[in-house]
Amino acid sequence: MDTQPIIDRCERLYRDIGLGSVQAWKQRTGGKAIGHLPVYVPRELIHAAGLLPVGIMGGGDDVEIIRGDAYFQSYICHLPRSTVELGLAGKLDCLDGMLFPAICDVIRNLSGMWQMMFPHKYIKYLDFPQTFNDAGREFYRFEMAELLLELEALSGIHASAERLNHSITLYNANRRALAELYDLRAAEPHRVPTSELYLLQRAGNVLEVGEHTTMLHDYLGAARISNRPLRDNVRVVATGLFCEQPPLSMVRAMENSGCYIVDDDWVLGARYQLGDTPVGDNPLAAIVDSYMSGTVATATRYVEGDDKGAFLVEQVRQRQAEGVIFAAASFCDPALLDRPMGQKALAEAGIPYTSFTYSENTGQVQVIKEQAGTFADSIKLWGAVT
Repeated sequence: MDTQPIIDRCERLYRDIGLGSVQAWKQRTGGKAIGHLPVYVPRELIHAAGLLPVGIMGGGDDVEIIRGDAYFQSYICHLPRSTVELGLAGKLDCLDGMLFPAICDVIRNLSGMWQMMFPHKYIKYLDFPQTFNDAGREFYRFEMAELLLELEALSGIHASAERLNHSITLYNANRRALAELYDLRAAEPHRVPTSELYLLQRAGNVLEVGEHTTMLHDYLGAARISNRPLRDNVRVVATGLFCEQPPLSMVRAMENSGCYIVDDDWVLGARYQLGDTPVGDNPLAAIVDSYMSGTVATATRYVEGDDKGAFLVEQVRQRQAEGVIFAAASFCDPALLDRPMGQKALAEAGIPYTSFTYSENTGQVQVIKEQAGTFADSIKLWGAVT
């Protein structure tokens, strides 16, 4: 089987800013759809309530922001402005509600704006605990229980323990398939081009979870037997892209610059958990516990102590990377405030790094390609960058 038909479909889904596939799902099933922004939402709850979770990640480089600029200052990231643009243009009309997870103050403000712009829609701002003790666990359990009740009221479907466990099983399988794909790319990066992996992940934003898992397995089977040339590229980890997503052109520029990206943090919500959520008598508690004790380190969650950067260093070592590229969205406070701590940890570990900022509709692709290429050449020549 060839990977190209799969990737062609994924790119069509990526370019479908009007969510035609979501509209088709609603017509086929009679169900409702809930949009959610990065970084993480408990998709199992949405699915168990009979709703389709739809990842909203802005308009990328296919949307010109005009009306969206009237809602936010020029010194914030592009994601909320392009999301407003999509909403006002009617591109998100098929969504019956929106969830805004606690990422930063900008997204908190966006949730309030959305309530004013679309008062007839279900809108919820999702807060998450920043203390991972008993008090934080109880707070999160209450938040999730309240969310589940509201989702059930919207769909008219009771999310029983059986339905919750079924949803947990489906999303566990999806995370395992994604982990398998990431492992294959790290082991044999020439078989899994990063731009293809990115498109596969983005397809999961709009497809039903079981269909997406089947797509991942089909791609894995074809990729393992693909006959692609192995290049003399440098192995790098890309980090800082957890919220506003890079445009596809930028991803392709990075991988064509002489870098094999062997790990990253884009489309992070699909891989936020490091392991499976247990199936059992209390599935809601299992979802809460999995968030509290088994998720990745990211700039959107507080890490107590002086361990900022330790997760990144371990990521580099596990993937046998030779360097790190910090790529943060312009004006992304969480990523840019975290960057010095990550750089400090890398410097202490003797790991080379470089950094730049981007926008989802970036016009600086050539500059990024040149910088990434220079970084790769420096590692090949000297093994370290100062």
